[in-house]
Amino acid sequence: MQVGETLLKMVVEGAQVPTQNHDVTENNISHCSEGEVNKSKTCGVLSTPAVRHLGKRYDINLNDVHGSGKDGRVLKEDIIKHAIQKGIIKDSSGFENADSGDQFLRGEKDYSYVPAELGSQHGDKAIPLRGFQRTMVKTMSMAAKVPHFHYVEEIKCDALVELKESFQNNNTEPGVKHTFLPSLIKSLSVAISKYPWINSRFNEDSMEVILKGSHNIGIAMATPSGLVVPNIKNVQSLSILEITKELSRLQQLALANKLNPEDITGGTITLSNIGAIGGKFGAPILNLPEVAIIAIGRIQKVAHFADDGNAYPVSVMTVNIGADHRVLDGATVARFCNEWKQLIEKPELLMLLMR
Repeated sequence: MQVGETLLKMVVEGAQVPTQNHDVTENNISHCSEGEVNKSKTCGVLSTPAVRHLGKRYDINLNDVHGSGKDGRVLKEDIIKHAIQKGIIKDSSGFENADSGDQFLRGEKDYSYVPAELGSQHGDKAIPLRGFQRTMVKTMSMAAKVPHFHYVEEIKCDALVELKESFQNNNTEPGVKHTFLPSLIKSLSVAISKYPWINSRFNEDSMEVILKGSHNIGIAMATPSGLVVPNIKNVQSLSILEITKELSRLQQLALANKLNPEDITGGTITLSNIGAIGGKFGAPILNLPEVAIIAIGRIQKVAHFADDGNAYPVSVMTVNIGADHRVLDGATVARFCNEWKQLIEKPELLMLLMR
């Protein structure tokens, strides 16, 4: 059998058998009986199935359409032009959602894509930013102009987990709930004592760095009113239990939107416990005029390999320190983080250094 030779002919009752010279284009011509002609209005016209479908949708007889394609083939543009001339549509925009785009122009398959009908339209709503949200816009816009760098580290927290469980099991105050955060805050303060530049402010006008004597550690909190960062004053002088109680007080006031001005001012460094919500770690932006901010991820069990090649489970927390590169360099932040990491992984050292 030769290429292009007829493979199969079908004769419908009441229709004429096409001659041999039309065999090559039979796949693009509709053969119908006399009764079918009035029904489909597409018989004997060169066109693609997609174009015939479009004509049928708008009740257009393809025999009445002048085909501008090769050998008189009826194209999509021909149907549009015919429909405009007959007043079926006003312009071509009526066909924009009736097909699948360029498939009609290229004669490709018809996927019969019909976009979903749009439901009732919902209007936009403008919400003015006030309070904490407006403050956040200003502070974050200013912070974005400061050159940041980030330092990421993993800290083993098995000892911290045991310490927190011991605190809870020996808790004698019903209103106190022990968490990981107070121990992290206290160990952070002890590490700051060795690296005071982490707890500083930069005065751009006078080009001075002010090393802050008080460790007023801010805790980023998500509230219904927006992000707020109250701070625990003088952490260097507080016990872990005192930090726990003060943290609880600030959390309750923040949720009730009743924080006092002194609670949210005077911070010297910020701790963002993003892991309490989710995520392994975040890339925090400075809370100016502070020069450092730390984001801590959730504590999770992971497999670690020992020197002998055996794997064992370890509770690990990822921390990401964001620093003002105008004041702090990578080496300083790395040494500070190593000190903090050691105090978290070995709480007995924290006991030795606490005042």
